[in-house]
Amino acid sequence: MVACPICDKPVSEANINRHIDSGCKNLIDDPNPPSTQANGDKSKAKKSAFFTPSSQRPERTVSFKDEAYDSASSPIVAKHSADAHASAPKAPTSTGPTFAAGVKRPLEQDGDGGSSEAKFWPVTPTPKKQKNAHAPLAERMRPQTLDDVAGQELVGPDGVLRNLILTDRVPSMILWGGPGTGKTTIARLIAQTAGTRFVEINSTSSGVAECKRLFQEARNEQGLTGRKTIIFCDEIHRFSKSQQDVFLGPVEAGQVVLIGATTENPSFKVVNALLSRCRTFTLTKLTDEDVFKILKRALDHEVPGPPTSSASPESQESQEQSEDALASQTGHHLLTDDHHALLRYLAAFADGDARTGLNLLELALDLCQRPSTTAEDIKKSLTQTLVYDRAGDQHYDTISAFHKSVRGSDPDAALYYLTRMLQSGEDPLYVARRMVVIASEDVGLADNSLLALATATYSAAEKIAPKSTRAYRGLKAAFAALSEPGVAGLPIPVHLRNAPTKLMREMGYGKEYKYNPDYVDGLVAQEYLPEKLEGRKFLGSDDLGTQVDAEARESGEPSRTASEYDDSTEAEVLLNPDGD
Repeated sequence: MVACPICDKPVSEANINRHIDSGCKNLIDDPNPPSTQANGDKSKAKKSAFFTPSSQRPERTVSFKDEAYDSASSPIVAKHSADAHASAPKAPTSTGPTFAAGVKRPLEQDGDGGSSEAKFWPVTPTPKKQKNAHAPLAERMRPQTLDDVAGQELVGPDGVLRNLILTDRVPSMILWGGPGTGKTTIARLIAQTAGTRFVEINSTSSGVAECKRLFQEARNEQGLTGRKTIIFCDEIHRFSKSQQDVFLGPVEAGQVVLIGATTENPSFKVVNALLSRCRTFTLTKLTDEDVFKILKRALDHEVPGPPTSSASPESQESQEQSEDALASQTGHHLLTDDHHALLRYLAAFADGDARTGLNLLELALDLCQRPSTTAEDIKKSLTQTLVYDRAGDQHYDTISAFHKSVRGSDPDAALYYLTRMLQSGEDPLYVARRMVVIASEDVGLADNSLLALATATYSAAEKIAPKSTRAYRGLKAAFAALSEPGVAGLPIPVHLRNAPTKLMREMGYGKEYKYNPDYVDGLVAQEYLPEKLEGRKFLGSDDLGTQVDAEARESGEPSRTASEYDDSTEAEVLLNPDGD
């Protein structure tokens, strides 16, 4: 027996079709069996009651209300509540108000009376941790849009690369820039903005077999969905020439879009065949102001201020007190005091590297948690990393700037570049050899004694370092300048840089340099120090010091010696270089 889907009356399963054809009027079975059959099958009825057909089950009402606040209307909860009240002993009747189940009770009122409204304490939800909460601060603060990228005009409002991205004409490219300038971030944002498939590999852990597999997947993706694949290769300069040759065919055929990131000069580290198939974009070094904006945004993200309250004087005063109390407890006020002076110090210390700046900020935030930490303690805990590669562009650009500063008779610039090389671990013999070259090529016959002096200096540097008091004081002054934040990594002026390749000449390296021997008396108006150090003096004009010994002055011995020398009647004789 089944229930009719139209009238819900019991009908034999064999007669269900004819019952429906009769308009649900005929062939209806009697639901009440005879009394004998009912009494005899009582136990069967009890057993079959558990297996009630779905058509005969009572309809359920599905509610999307919160059960905690609607439990009083639930039939199950009501039944259990009634059973519990019936079985439990009756409590004495209370004259107070009665509250429904699931409703919060108001606070107890005082005996003096008061407001009858219910008062509740606000419940602050527990904040959820971000998915990348354990990642370094530099990773958590990566820009999510092109507008968030700081200091790079390529992706600015009028940038060339931004226009290519928005018009979906992203070419294969090489991003050349120093560490922390945004190469990886820009590559990821290119794929995100263009809506392409993005695959990221690293040259230190990927080989030829993996690259070929990625090329096959890219061909399949383009054939099935028509979507391009961007392969981002970080540290592409670490690939060997044979590994770089694997990209030639897929890049030329347009099967993949290659974005390579490198801190080395592509002219030396990327094969010419691949370089001709890609466009090279140079990412400029971030300024201190750019790094400061990045650190300020990260500080606001990591240490959010208290919520904004009403504009009443009392609320503003309480908000200021809460801010002062919070700052005194955490020590974060060290980063915001004096118009963010310490934050600007960190930005200058980062030397144009946003990643280094964010790592320094993360260290400073941890140190601020310690009691009695001062700004000087944070400064002492910082470790400066000198950006100098003895086999890279910094090596050749610095020695080129040193050579041209000596040629241009600028001792202060020559001392700056000399100390910059020595502090970074450059071989002193390498500098001494270049001085021999300077004495031979640039001085030449103008003073033929300097070649012998430079050669003797090179020989002395192999055995023992020569020491001149004036030069030594100049070196100390230049070393002191290098200890200032950001001075050791200042960009060398473009006109002084070495330009051995076509790419570097196209970028303007050495373009506006004035070669002194081409001018009358070798005099030119040309700046040799970096822009931030223009006018700075390191080499003094006196061979002797400026300190005065009081005991020697009282005895008068130095004056007597000087007067005896001044009273000398010998005529001054000038000798030419030949000794005549």
